[in-house]
Amino acid sequence: MAKQVKSKQRVADHGEVFTAEREVKAMCDLVADECLRIDSRFLEPACGDGNFLAEILSRKLDVVIKKYKRNPVDYEKNALLALGSIYGVELLFDNVLACRERLFKLWDKAYTKAVKKIDRKDAVRESAQYILEKNIICGNALSLHQVDEAGQDTPEPIIFSQWAFVTGPMMKREDYTFEELLTRNEPVPKPPEATQMTLDLLAPQEEDDDDGEGTLIRVYPPIQYWRIKEYG
Repeated sequence: MAKQVKSKQRVADHGEVFTAEREVKAMCDLVADECLRIDSRFLEPACGDGNFLAEILSRKLDVVIKKYKRNPVDYEKNALLALGSIYGVELLFDNVLACRERLFKLWDKAYTKAVKKIDRKDAVRESAQYILEKNIICGNALSLHQVDEAGQDTPEPIIFSQWAFVTGPMMKREDYTFEELLTRNEPVPKPPEATQMTLDLLAPQEEDDDDGEGTLIRVYPPIQYWRIKEYG
């Protein structure tokens, strides 16, 4: 059983107590249908080393293998789509690194088992790691800013990338600030209070919607999904 506390000092300094596996599973069961949607987006605003995100990803990957085990290319695409739907913000840098590593190992274990006859596997793995670098952010979910390795706010806002397939193997990336996502439907920004939430707010607005909220920071041109690290 995983420890819920790393040290008394971390509890005192940061209130860090990890949710137990039983409670994680029970809470995910409350949104079980969303966990089984490959492209349903989840954000954990205090993700720790990924207890909730790992459980959600595991459930999504179970769906991917059931639906696409006979087609390696479709499996690759949907496995990346599932990974790209998982988002986390964490104040402590060591937890960010641990969360990224944990999610990648979970994803890679399933990928290695499912895909055996495609030559570009290393490139796809690099794409998976790139997505995690963009989706699991070292930041302060209350101030909505990124933090440095000491946990102090920086001037940089938290930015999330939305990943979507457009045609065939072509994947598109769109960047939004966390603040814009929160204020899209509210006149005053509010810090996240839920432990976990779906991020349907990431859906792009219609072009004729000029209310000034939810504006894209940047839209990247589509690129083959095994080359997305070239976005830089």
